[in-house]
Amino acid sequence: MAIRLIVGLGNPGPEYEQTRHNAGFWLVDNLANDSGARLQRETKYNAMFAKASIAGQEVYLLEPLTFMNRSGQSVGALCRFFKISADEVLVVHDELDLMPGTARLKKGGSSGGHNGLKDITAALGTQDYWRLRIGIGHPRTLNLAQQVADFVLHRPRREDQELIERAIEKSLLVLPQIVKGEFPAATTKLHTD
Repeated sequence: MAIRLIVGLGNPGPEYEQTRHNAGFWLVDNLANDSGARLQRETKYNAMFAKASIAGQEVYLLEPLTFMNRSGQSVGALCRFFKISADEVLVVHDELDLMPGTARLKKGGSSGGHNGLKDITAALGTQDYWRLRIGIGHPRTLNLAQQVADFVLHRPRREDQELIERAIEKSLLVLPQIVKGEFPAATTKLHTD
């Protein structure tokens, strides 16, 4: 099964642009640039939207313009319109449980407390969609005295930003395999540090 929709999660607006919670947007922005696609506001989905050609496949790119905890509205609307099933969806999001510099691919599983994933699961009626998890670290693991909500809504330290960007670059290299449905090969390549 190939991927037909790649969703980047984040919060809209310039005040959130550089925050850790927007790692999904960062990847999709890079993917759009690399593939020559132009994300444009699409009111029908309340999102930034583009069609891209990746590995010879037509793929939709989506960045919901709702806040993170309402991401499912955009994803659900687009999936219904284009008749995209959950296993054809890849959601790219920040992951507290992974250190900066790490990216992991998985299908299904719980939201792990991520409100964007919770809302997408509710909208799709299943947890069985693909996730590309971009590690941002956890304030405790990084020895920071911040609450999680505060942590994800702030810019990463410069050294963490560089690691997150490296994980995004590595993820972009395996996206053609992911889009073609070559999940075991993509997973092996991505998870090999």
